[in-house]
Amino acid sequence: MSDQVNQVPVPFPCAGELVSHGECLEVRNPWDGSLAGTTWLADQRQLDRAIEVATREFQATREWPVHRRQSVLRGIAEQIDAQRERLAHLIRAESGKPIQYARAEVERGAATFRAAAEALATFGDQTVVLDAQPAGERRAGLLGRFPVGPVAAITPFNFPLNLVAHKLAPAIAVGAPVVHKPARQTPMTALALASIVRDAGWPGAAYSVLPMSADLGQHLAIDPRMPVLSFTGSPAVGWQLKQAAPRKKVCLELGGNAAVVVHQDADLREAARRCAAGGFAYAGQTCISVQRVLAQTSVYDTFRSLLIDAVSALTCGDPSDPATQVGPMITGAEAQRAEAWIQAALHRGAVAALQGSRHGTLLTPSILEKTTPEMDVECLEVFAPIVTLAPYTDFDAALQRVNGSRFGLQAAVFTQDIGRIMQAWRTLEVGAVIINDASTFRVEAMPYGGVKESGFGREGVRWAMEEMTEPRLLAMRAR
Repeated sequence: MSDQVNQVPVPFPCAGELVSHGECLEVRNPWDGSLAGTTWLADQRQLDRAIEVATREFQATREWPVHRRQSVLRGIAEQIDAQRERLAHLIRAESGKPIQYARAEVERGAATFRAAAEALATFGDQTVVLDAQPAGERRAGLLGRFPVGPVAAITPFNFPLNLVAHKLAPAIAVGAPVVHKPARQTPMTALALASIVRDAGWPGAAYSVLPMSADLGQHLAIDPRMPVLSFTGSPAVGWQLKQAAPRKKVCLELGGNAAVVVHQDADLREAARRCAAGGFAYAGQTCISVQRVLAQTSVYDTFRSLLIDAVSALTCGDPSDPATQVGPMITGAEAQRAEAWIQAALHRGAVAALQGSRHGTLLTPSILEKTTPEMDVECLEVFAPIVTLAPYTDFDAALQRVNGSRFGLQAAVFTQDIGRIMQAWRTLEVGAVIINDASTFRVEAMPYGGVKESGFGREGVRWAMEEMTEPRLLAMRAR
């Protein structure tokens, strides 16, 4: 599909109006630099207007009945399905995501809105026993959840549809307007989604999508009229925003350096295949990409050979090719940064079991051995097609090495032993422990988020709905 569909400048929705003036924003394809789309940057006045109108619209949307919110959510999902190819190619063009993964993201985006509609069927009032104490006799309790207010949503480049959906769908589900700052590199998919949302019946004034500078994004995040902040991005920015807005309800998803433990009883071929896909798909540019792999000493050589073979078989290159698995990084600067991290590790004693090369924004896969926890490729979030591989003898020690990180988003363990599975679940300091699959596993309904520097709060539709609401008790005394 030609990228010509993206060449007409697209206005951005602000407080129920479409804005087509101001500073022009050109969005470039990371693969070849071609124009993927054009829009405009919002200014302070437009941001203030969007927040003001969202606050006003909340008085109406908070009263919408469940069936009406469900109808909107299902309508959005249906239109995403109907426009799946257009949206997939838009994601590919502006983010450089290989088309096979862009198509998968579109499917997941539709599933996210459907999950929100389904969650509403059971998300609501519950009884609370009050007469367990004598003072509670002849009393009944009812606990409800009520939306806190409009949601400030800030999303990164790597999932320009589904990470937006994970903020917008739960907000619509609870009746909360949204003011959204998409990533500057990938605003076009968010603008396409905004049109779908309006057509599905959600008020235009209740969803503004404002491409904007980082400084204006901070104003959005800390504005007291937006009592909920849902942020996905870098730890440095996320924690700074939380500190600047201590009274808000804040959900932060801030990334990690996910580890995988491969024990001697694992299906080694399957583990290698899953680690290869989990570490290098979309050039490793996901928060839960496999970054650190620990393999038990007795199977290390066999697993190492299988992993090298699996990674070497990956197809690198043009993201428009349906076979491509490793496409470009989002910018040339990011590819250069990752290449420098590899060289720094090699200089400090690491060894390349498989060393990639850089061609513009394309960095081909690297597997590094003999790394240490102090090297950037281990202790920081690499967000690139780089995986470290190390042996371990003792399972307990392997779990402790996983925990020896400032991050704790997700981790994975390949083993058939239920005792080790339960031990990993109890021991690993992460938001989720994945068994016999890569750390990249995620479905829309699961609670998603991390501990330590990986974040605060949980996404996943029902869990995000709880983050965007507050409980309120009704205690009634019979006469």
